[in-house]
Amino acid sequence: MAKQNKNDAPDGSGANHASSSIDDLLLAALARGDESGDTGRYLITFKDGAGEDGLNSLRTQGLRVADARDFNDQAVAFDSLGDADTVLFPEIGVALVGGDAAQARSMGAAADIAADSPIESIDAERFVFAEALYNNYLRGTAQVQELDGFGPATAESPTGEYLRGFLRAAELIAKELGHAPNGGSQQELDLQEEIMVLGATWGLTACKVPSSVRSAAGIRIAVLDTGMDLGHPDFAGRPIVGATFVGQPVQDLHGHGTHCIGTACGPKAPAGATPRYGIGYRSSVYSGKVLSNSGSGSTASVLAGMNWAIANRCQVISMSLGGPGGPQPAYTAAGQAALNNGLLMIAAAGNPGAGAPAGAPANSPTIMSVASLDTNLAPSSYSPTGKIDIAAPGRDVFSAWPRPTRYKTISGTSMAAPHVAGCAALWAESAANLRGLALWRKLLATARRLPYPVVRVGAGLVQAP
Repeated sequence: MAKQNKNDAPDGSGANHASSSIDDLLLAALARGDESGDTGRYLITFKDGAGEDGLNSLRTQGLRVADARDFNDQAVAFDSLGDADTVLFPEIGVALVGGDAAQARSMGAAADIAADSPIESIDAERFVFAEALYNNYLRGTAQVQELDGFGPATAESPTGEYLRGFLRAAELIAKELGHAPNGGSQQELDLQEEIMVLGATWGLTACKVPSSVRSAAGIRIAVLDTGMDLGHPDFAGRPIVGATFVGQPVQDLHGHGTHCIGTACGPKAPAGATPRYGIGYRSSVYSGKVLSNSGSGSTASVLAGMNWAIANRCQVISMSLGGPGGPQPAYTAAGQAALNNGLLMIAAAGNPGAGAPAGAPANSPTIMSVASLDTNLAPSSYSPTGKIDIAAPGRDVFSAWPRPTRYKTISGTSMAAPHVAGCAALWAESAANLRGLALWRKLLATARRLPYPVVRVGAGLVQAP
């Protein structure tokens, strides 16, 4: 298909085509003064098993349809959609429709849907951000800006931050054994020596990763985020499959995606004195760039990544991103499609603070929602309340970062989700029947119970096999 001509109105009001870039959508929203979080496009979710009928119904309405199956490995390139009005994501039974095309056919969110229609719902598409940026978009507070490492730089080095978190974790473990932090008992000293010998981050130690014999060999982990530093030395020789859904190279110029991939898939023994920070060190890495280098995306870019990860049968799909609103039908359908194919979607619950609900897509019933824990294994102050399935280390998490920095310590539920994804991959390697819903149940059943409400920590702290 030929690329679309740039004929949008000067104010950006027409920048709501299926092929519009994230930047164009954001600029158009600003131009029209729209603070709703809507992009101006629409998502059509089809009834279970009605995807082909839905595709035909779109065509009968005169819509020009692009199909993800027309792209290699279903990696949709939005800037190559040409004059298509809509793009179908067949693995999840969802279609994106440009705003003008939808409204011309009365297909807005308020449209009446016939009982015999293959369509389940029509919803406004929304913007999606890396978790901290989403909270900045909503609130713009300095406290939130410091989460996930997007705030002002500090004089303290990443190594210093890691050590601070490590020492707090060591003190906690000692307290749990009934010793004072500075008690110096032989049992405490032996334990601290064991931790130092293992040389792992406090998060991996809390999840019992160093003692696990599993490596996630044969398991595909998809991380849908800002991409990855494909030349990071800690991943030299590792095959990495990348795809972009935001019109930018997979190469990560932001950092968030590299950090999350580092936790879920990083090496067992990084060079030099660098502590072990990665869990599934023999996993196959699938990096889906669904957020731009500015950390922004849309529901459609995330859905395109989900569709791609399912088409590639990635057993574990990790997402540290969020957007406004309650559970969204398209995300719920994607999560169900993953489970139907023996795959598991895991998402960060968001950083709105205690008392506020989890964001989308984590709030979907078919996607595992992950809360953040501090080094004392208490819920982090920024972690939400409500639909929480499990918890993991999220405060002061040391992991990979794009060169030349190489490593960074940051905080957020974004950092907790890849801990769960990595542990899920270890469990998936341990038994061929631990797939999809069975894997979900195993993670909950083996989690370490914590003395906090289920609405804050779910089943508890994720544990490796």
